[in-house]
Amino acid sequence: MQALSTDFIDAVKHNCDVSDAQHAGHYSLCVYLMHMREYFRWEQGLALDVRLDAKQVGEWVAERELYWDSLEEADYQSLPTPMGSVDPFDVESLNDWLDPLGYGYSAGIGRFGKPVFALGERVEVECAGDYRLICTEREWVRELIAPPAMTRGQTIWIRREALRRVLWEMIEEWRWKKPTNALARSLSCFGFHGHPQDAVERMTEQFSELAILHELGEKVCADYLGEDWERMLLDTEDRAFESLLRAVRDHLADCLMVLPALLKEGNLGAVHFYFATMTGLRRQLFPALSQAYRQWVEHDEWTALRKTVRDGGEYWRRCAMDLVETYRSQRQPSARGACPITVESLAF
Repeated sequence: MQALSTDFIDAVKHNCDVSDAQHAGHYSLCVYLMHMREYFRWEQGLALDVRLDAKQVGEWVAERELYWDSLEEADYQSLPTPMGSVDPFDVESLNDWLDPLGYGYSAGIGRFGKPVFALGERVEVECAGDYRLICTEREWVRELIAPPAMTRGQTIWIRREALRRVLWEMIEEWRWKKPTNALARSLSCFGFHGHPQDAVERMTEQFSELAILHELGEKVCADYLGEDWERMLLDTEDRAFESLLRAVRDHLADCLMVLPALLKEGNLGAVHFYFATMTGLRRQLFPALSQAYRQWVEHDEWTALRKTVRDGGEYWRRCAMDLVETYRSQRQPSARGACPITVESLAF
């Protein structure tokens, strides 16, 4: 692996900092502090199980916020390369250069319009059909929010370090009260209580597979729903409506790709892990799936779960198409005001 110039790394870091400076205030206090603790741990190079010093974290947060204040009006920078300056969103050109050097670079627009950038050590590249998979491990540059997976065009990025950190945050939260829930069952299946580090690595592998299947499912959704779905997301200024749209697409992608694969394989730990990640709005929108999961856990009966996944695929397909058709008929972002639909009206 060849070393990259400090100018290039600093330019990527600058863009990450500008994105954080202009968007970090959009999160709730609880979510913000949770991400800041995780970001501190990553930046300081601390192991996942190191206990953080609250005073040290607080001082770091204060310093970081002062720095972000100075970047609120800053612009994103082009990235210096041997080919000249490259637009930070020209991912294809940048990866054509970085791939032989052993790195992977991702950039795109995430939730609520936040630009997302990351630079990591590439550990895998796979081409199949019309898509390319780039998997990175150690991350050299990232920002406050680190999405574990992202698709742009025909390329899927899987960020294994980010996946591992998300998983560890889930485990840390579970440890507070240790409820008997889907995550507890998954941890047991993966042997966490006997060999936690080995189990975390095996779960990271499983998490990666689920993320790839989900991203492939989203590509299928994109082909089915057309470009107007993405336009609707971009036009939406109401955060609640955007979250709802993304949850609908998540359920459609999972019913088409993720859940059928899990149920076919019969991997108990992976099934439990999927339901451990099904929280918040996604759980509220799909109570039938949670009920079918509980039935499977209590009676070891797969029939209801398989039927709910089949029915769910058709249901979420209709919901997504209805949303797109409404958007097309209006030809204006109905979500610029209050969220035009409710969770209750869509729940299945």
